[in-house]
Amino acid sequence: MVARNSVRIDLVIARVALALVFTLPFGSAGAQTPGGARPAAGELPDWGGLWEVTFAPGIENEPAALTPEYAAQYDAYRAAQQRGEIEDSPSANCVPNGMPGIMTQPYPIEFLFTPGKVTVLIEAYSQWRQIFTDGRRHPEDPDLTFNGHSIGHWEGETLVVDTVGLTTDTALGGSFGMRHSDEMRIVERMRLVGPDTLEIATTVHDPSALTKPWTTTRVYGRHRDWNLAEYVCQQNNRNFVTEDGKAGINLEHEE
Repeated sequence: MVARNSVRIDLVIARVALALVFTLPFGSAGAQTPGGARPAAGELPDWGGLWEVTFAPGIENEPAALTPEYAAQYDAYRAAQQRGEIEDSPSANCVPNGMPGIMTQPYPIEFLFTPGKVTVLIEAYSQWRQIFTDGRRHPEDPDLTFNGHSIGHWEGETLVVDTVGLTTDTALGGSFGMRHSDEMRIVERMRLVGPDTLEIATTVHDPSALTKPWTTTRVYGRHRDWNLAEYVCQQNNRNFVTEDGKAGINLEHEE
């Protein structure tokens, strides 16, 4: 009897604990993520539908303030491009842009809210991002990837995302020739500024490449009736790389 009662008590405790987990705010199992309290599930902002970057008037983004070393690299890249030695960026051959550029592609994105995580689905290059909101920290020695390791917390209805661990194979800004070091850190502040308008302010920190943090702001419009499309970059890809490493394009249609 003692054993049976113990099992029953354990089951009751387990059920209560499970119920508490699912009634706690997303991103916590009793502890809030650093930097601000997480709104309860019923208080989450409505980010449903798909979002597409717009060219909203009135927003002027300053150029990046590059250090002398990285400015010289960028100037050399542009000079080689003007001489015809560089024809395209790796994205022309299906290499994804990586952060922060992947968030500004002219393709829609979608946000999925689940306990402890916000997932960003990006139609361009069939990419996705995981933003952990469960209170974890960045790994001490993260693998360097295209989209990095992201953790987030809520400040009211603003999602603040901190991303590290970014490969240096990606660009710092809009041009592939503007490079960054492995010290690059990206902080995004995402918030609704209207019923169908999302604003993302992105600040790039990189003491090796930038003389000061670089902030750019993008505005996204909502499309509630859109669906993400399949994006297979290599399908009907007419770009190629020549034997000497230059990007090219084949304009002849292949049946």
